[in-house]
Amino acid sequence: MTRCSLLSHIVVQPCPEHQRREALLHLAAVHDPALQAGLQHALTTASADAWRGLWVAMEDEHIRAVAWVQPLANHTAQLWLPRHNDAAVPPLLSALQGWVHRQPITLCHVALPAPWAAWEDVLVNGGMRAMATLEHRVWTCQPPVAPQASLGLRPFTTLPLAEQHALLARVGEASLDCPALRDALPVKTLLAGFQAQAASAHPPHWYWLEHQEKPVGVLLLATLSSHWSLQLMGLLPDWRGRGLGRAIVRHAQTLAAQSGAHYLSLTVDAQNTPARRVYDQTGFESLGRERLLGWY
Repeated sequence: MTRCSLLSHIVVQPCPEHQRREALLHLAAVHDPALQAGLQHALTTASADAWRGLWVAMEDEHIRAVAWVQPLANHTAQLWLPRHNDAAVPPLLSALQGWVHRQPITLCHVALPAPWAAWEDVLVNGGMRAMATLEHRVWTCQPPVAPQASLGLRPFTTLPLAEQHALLARVGEASLDCPALRDALPVKTLLAGFQAQAASAHPPHWYWLEHQEKPVGVLLLATLSSHWSLQLMGLLPDWRGRGLGRAIVRHAQTLAAQSGAHYLSLTVDAQNTPARRVYDQTGFESLGRERLLGWY
């Protein structure tokens, strides 16, 4: 679909194949060292259909702005932003929003590094909704305090798939960690996304947690190379506020340290004060924040 603005003479359209290389140079990530590796991976793994989400705002024969909706697994997508935030961007985002809603895409997201106010205003005006402020943290592996023995770790994949989904849904009830993201995505999509991050359909360090002979929560860890990440930890509503959160983190730290990992990282919703307090107490240092927005 092509959209025109008679006032600005800007035409928004899917990028013609012969202009793809030129168009990609107009993406912000090409010029941001922190994003270049991620974009390079996205480009090298993109299928032919992925380029349907590459759109350009043209003025006469010149490219003014470019944005790319990169399809991901499980009906999700990522938005790669234009290099410049100028008058060509609003009609470009408007056209892309309409295109996204005509696709089988449940969520198209973008994470904005600080300072994000200017881009957030433009994206919200373009139909995106603010979902969370994400705080990234890291712990340098060292011999940790011994975890609480009464909290047992049981292989998550021993549960039937329906029970996995049910347990994750219960852990998500009234959770303070990214509630908008949980509302936007069904549990099976969240689980599949965690599996993709872990690069395995049966990650070895995924656990359901047992306390007093009852299931009380989950701990999901991605164990790529020497840098582990805590994908998800959570407790059932009835077991929150009893000090078990710290015990779960200690288990994660012990597993990472014993494996020879150098770092254990995580991302937490900045509004989740109880979780942030636990991470403070267990030695996680802040690496910065991002603002998560999405079309959904």
